[in-house]
This record gives sequence, C-alpha cells and structure tokens, in this order.
Amino acid sequence: MIATGHSLDKIVEQTTNLKQVRKSDLQFGDLVFITTKNSLYTVHVFGDGFYLLSGGWFDHKGLSPMKTTITGCSLGGSIIKLDIVAACGLCLEFGNRVVTSAVQKICVVRGGNQN
Repeated sequence: MIATGHSLDKIVEQTTNLKQVRKSDLQFGDLVFITTKNSLYTVHVFGDGFYLLSGGWFDHKGLSPMKTTITGCSLGGSIIKLDIVAACGLCLEFGNRVVTSAVQKICVVRGGNQN
C-alpha cells in the first residue's frame, strides 16, 4: 500500500512499483477484467480513449454496458495517474466521475485471443 504524508515525488515513485496496466499498452479489442475491493468490472477497449464498461456501478445503475472514458487511477483524492487504466491498490476513475474502491486484481485478454 502507498504511505501517506510524503511528498508528491515520493508518492509518484511508489506508484511506479504497483502492478498496473497502461493505456498505451492496450489496443482495440483487448478485454480487461478489473476486480476492486467491492466489484468486478469488464472493460472492452474501443480506441480513441473510449471503453465499453460493464459490472460494478454500471450494473447497479442498470447502465451496462456504457461507453465512456477512463480518467486514470488515484488514491481516491486529487492526485491521479492519467496514463493507466488500472493499478492494484489505487482507485479507478471513470470519465463519468465514478470512483471505484481499490483495485485488487487485473487481467488482460488480448483481442486476438478471444473466441
């Protein structure tokens, strides 16, 4: 887990060691399963910064699947890593301003591997 009470530089340094999936590592057709403390999310990569999201909050509100963006991940506050889709220990933030509980597990299935 990330320690609090440190400088911004120290927090950024600690986040580089987390298991994470960068936006730049994903391509159209990839599928990402994200398990948070409270939910499971399924993310289909569209491209151009858009994703088709299901599970968790989207299922609870009857909005699955929803096409939106992923802002990035944070500690649940104002500091956000914009370059990642998910990172273990951080909260996922969607383009519709929904913030998840902490990410526990991430699984990526490449588009070419789907049947």
